[in-house]
Amino acid sequence: MYTTNASRGLPRHRSRYPAERYTRWALRALTAALVLATLWLVVAFHLRGQWMFALLFLVLGASLAIVFGKRQLMSHRYIFPALAGMGVFVIFPLLYTIGISFSNYSSSNLLGEERVRAQFLDRTYQAEGQAFDFRLYREGGQMRLYLEAPEAGREGTRHLVSEPLAEAEGGQPLAVRPSEAAPAGEALGLREVIARRDALEALTLVTPDGTELRMSGLRRFAPMLSRYQENADGSLTDRRDGTTLTPDRETGFFVTDDGERLTPGWPVAVGLDNYTRIFTDPDIRGPFLQIFVWTFVFAGLTVAFTLAVGFVLASLLQWEQLRGKAVYRTLLILPYAVPAFISILIFKGMFNQHYGEINLILEHLFGISPDWFTDPALARTMLLIVNTWLGYPYMLLLCMGLIQSIPRDLYEASAVDGGGPLTNMVRITLPLILKPLTPLLIAAFAFNFNNFVLIALLTGGKPDILGASTPAGTTDLLVSYTYRIAFQDAGQDFGLAAAIATLIFLLVVGLSLLNLRLSKVKV
Repeated sequence: MYTTNASRGLPRHRSRYPAERYTRWALRALTAALVLATLWLVVAFHLRGQWMFALLFLVLGASLAIVFGKRQLMSHRYIFPALAGMGVFVIFPLLYTIGISFSNYSSSNLLGEERVRAQFLDRTYQAEGQAFDFRLYREGGQMRLYLEAPEAGREGTRHLVSEPLAEAEGGQPLAVRPSEAAPAGEALGLREVIARRDALEALTLVTPDGTELRMSGLRRFAPMLSRYQENADGSLTDRRDGTTLTPDRETGFFVTDDGERLTPGWPVAVGLDNYTRIFTDPDIRGPFLQIFVWTFVFAGLTVAFTLAVGFVLASLLQWEQLRGKAVYRTLLILPYAVPAFISILIFKGMFNQHYGEINLILEHLFGISPDWFTDPALARTMLLIVNTWLGYPYMLLLCMGLIQSIPRDLYEASAVDGGGPLTNMVRITLPLILKPLTPLLIAAFAFNFNNFVLIALLTGGKPDILGASTPAGTTDLLVSYTYRIAFQDAGQDFGLAAAIATLIFLLVVGLSLLNLRLSKVKV
């Protein structure tokens, strides 16, 4: 006879097995620790002014607490890690990129306004006054500075010696006093002065007449003053010439009276300006449209060539009279097993215009030596050749699997009607595998649409497009063009690069939706 916890007078909610209780408490402790960790990240990012990252981890921590804190959501706990990873590594970077596309974020507009203002206020200039050459002495366990400079208006040299440098800890000014003799110790060499440069630059020396001296060179201290003074209205005044710098919050720069923008600036919202530049600025529109068309041509021709090669080889491997099919099949699939970057670098050496094996063979047989890397048409041809070699094994595997699913009765009926191998390939095999192959062809098109590795390792986007205001090459795809704008341009225009990346995302989403619709087709 079986008894229950209730019949024994035990509480219903207690588990019969202690291990289950320990596991439950361990899960609760782990959840609490993760929630506390995310809250700590929220506070840390908020204090650093990174409100977007603070919001991300706030949402992540709240979701974690809700999902693992309510029994009704127990079934969602197993999928939560995947959703959290997608949110952190896919959705958030996408939203962050779209947000940047509506700003002027670049290498000249990188820091926040307060940090830019602080940089201007930290700038100094050498005021009129006597500059001193210095030497650093080690006297026992202490360090002293020995300053000397010609005395103004009379012959002779003015000598000053500082108090021990240890007394200047905490940013306190360090007094110097007249001294005819150098400290009784060892004068340190230039290398040791350089090693202590940061500490010396932080020093403020005060002479007996109240003049403040700051380090102005590796061997010199001079009267240094703050160059800019902050005004009540937020503007800055240049103490050297009285120029006023006004913050322009529409462009994100401090602007002088005559309209000159001073760098660095800070990011500001610019609306659709980056998207407008893509289609209205002639120096950007021309290269962008050229690269846009080439991207579609490259992806389309790559899919067509790899499909053609893979389909023909798969059909030949199904030929009954062919012996050693297993050996041929293994050899033809080998390029798929070699890492792509290794194959690309090997081809880069083979296509070398002066020492590559391909040009050596062509020159020996036909007397020609093509300029594969400098001629735009030949560079694009080289890309298609290499990418066809890299992609045909994938198509070969797909076609082999689909061909084997075709009933043999169709080929026997075709043989009765007098059909040959070519007729069977064109009228039976290809039509029957093309429909189930279509979604995979679209996926291959989307992959080659963003084939950054091939461009980066083989051509780097070159040869360059002449007259472009941004780094743009005739072999660039949209993805490599975006990378070059963001990380290889002198201005590092992240806003423009983010706008192009957003357009790429929309194109890929369109291809994905088309792929999903075609995947529902019943074969």
